Amino acid sequence: MKNIKDYNLEELKEEFIKLSEKPYRAEQVFKWLYVDKVSSFDEMTNLSKELREKLKKEFKLNNFKILKKQESVDGTKKYLFDLLDGNAIETVLMEYHHGKSICVSTQVGCKMGCKFCASTGINFIRNLSSGEIIEQILAVEREENVTISNVVFMGIGEPLDNFDNVINAIHILNHPKGLKIGARHISISTSGIVPKIIELADMNLQCTLSISLHSTNDAKRSEMMPINKKYNIEELMKACKYYIEKTNKRISFEYALAKENNDNLEDAKELVKLLKNMLCHVNLIPINKIENGTYVKSTNENIIKFRDYLNSKGIVATIRRELGSDIDAACGQLRRKNL
Repeated sequence: MKNIKDYNLEELKEEFIKLSEKPYRAEQVFKWLYVDKVSSFDEMTNLSKELREKLKKEFKLNNFKILKKQESVDGTKKYLFDLLDGNAIETVLMEYHHGKSICVSTQVGCKMGCKFCASTGINFIRNLSSGEIIEQILAVEREENVTISNVVFMGIGEPLDNFDNVINAIHILNHPKGLKIGARHISISTSGIVPKIIELADMNLQCTLSISLHSTNDAKRSEMMPINKKYNIEELMKACKYYIEKTNKRISFEYALAKENNDNLEDAKELVKLLKNMLCHVNLIPINKIENGTYVKSTNENIIKFRDYLNSKGIVATIRRELGSDIDAACGQLRRKNL
């Protein structure tokens, strides 16, 4: 049975025409799903009973079950969702002064093998569909009775490795008759799949692009991130400059600081050289400890020195707040945990 949340509004109208229904009925259903956030077709009370029964036969709503919910001392909440097929993923809700942000997963497992990320420990099983990406947001909003204002594609999986479903999910998120989350409130993170960065640039969606960089040295970055062996730093930076040129949007470079690895003054100098004259921001991340991980968090003193050096050279750099680390919900800690 088809997941009704996999369809953007135009696609849903086409499905309704196939069912010999008027396209405006699709708009009504779209509103029920994303404005009223109903949990069943029976709640769609402005549809005839006959149409509701027809929808039940053709589509499923695919409402996730929460297998486990944890809350951090800082208010961050992490959910383990049952995907209803024997698989599970994690999603994180974070509180900021500008509103509530959600970190969504895009795959069950991950192929990238980044050594500092807990998702490395999960074998890749499959991509999430657009509807499964969207459902993470809807499930959290239903559970907490809140409205999500910002979405970050930084959970389990590599978003650009599930490109079509992620882009379609963004169109659904962004639609003025749906969740109405503006493109500027959506961030897409990637380990550096160069062809997809270029494709994303050509789409000019106006989302924020976050690049997991973590080193300016090919040998070191390849050790941390195997994707660098396929798309090295030179190729990656060319794609980033193309993205900036096409979109006129600032790129956020993620840089996880590991003790005695990539956190000294020489690394900072090389980073300044690499990013000189680029429209960008550097997000410094105190690396988080993961099970069987080899990297250790840099000292607070080194992290501050690194940031201050970048800022002194005209590279805007900030240190990411550590949210949810006590429940393994911080950057790089998400994985599909067994109960």
